[in-house]
Amino acid sequence: MKYTGKVAGGVLGFVLGFGPIGAALGVLIGHQFDTYADRRSDRATHSAAIGERFFRATFRVMGCLAKADGRVSEQEIAAARGVMTQLRLSAAQVHSAIEHFTEGKQAQFDLQAEVAELNRACLGRPHLKRVFVELQMRAALAGNDLEGPVRPMLASIAARLGLSGLEFAQIEAALRIHARAFGQPPGRDAAQDLERAYSVLGVRPGDSDHDIVKAYRRQLSRNHPDKLKANGLPDSMLEHAKQRTQQVIEAFELIRDRRGMKT
Repeated sequence: MKYTGKVAGGVLGFVLGFGPIGAALGVLIGHQFDTYADRRSDRATHSAAIGERFFRATFRVMGCLAKADGRVSEQEIAAARGVMTQLRLSAAQVHSAIEHFTEGKQAQFDLQAEVAELNRACLGRPHLKRVFVELQMRAALAGNDLEGPVRPMLASIAARLGLSGLEFAQIEAALRIHARAFGQPPGRDAAQDLERAYSVLGVRPGDSDHDIVKAYRRQLSRNHPDKLKANGLPDSMLEHAKQRTQQVIEAFELIRDRRGMKT
């Protein structure tokens, strides 16, 4: 409980010549200020705690998924490292991420408990849960293209966090389109890329241009870094939110160009 506002308000009300009544009013106003400051401090502390839990779970689960088939390949290690690089983690954060990744690879690691704890920490924050799945998907696609037990395991994690099958498909589509935009030959799978672009925005080819623009704006708002940060996304992972926004933009631009939209 803070008292600064009450004391300052009471003193100020008195010295300005309003006497005891002014002092009482000053204390009342100061109390409102202190209450607001307390709530703001509590929210900041809570968000920081969520951020720490989110960071820890991200790399523990990533390690567990990499070990899903019984061994962790060099490609899967490189994929996890790639996520760390893309997030632009500091040296200390990379060290911590590697430790958590190693913990997730251990036989005694309890995946179900880890996901349950994350789910509780992110209660009422569906966008944060989606970011978690997106990060796991990025590593899994680069590690082994979601082959073997990884896909059903990740789909199960997503479901436990409240994501639908459609959302899971949207995340995969967005990441595959983004990967193709950077170095993979586009011509051969142009139709598939367009189909994935519609999936990224959560629309269908038969939807109107107006509906597509609305969906695009909704996705941009959902992935806005400031909004995700307010929900507890750690600063170390805001780079992902920026990259996710870029994926939404890429999907919309592909649809716009193919349809000849003027918007």
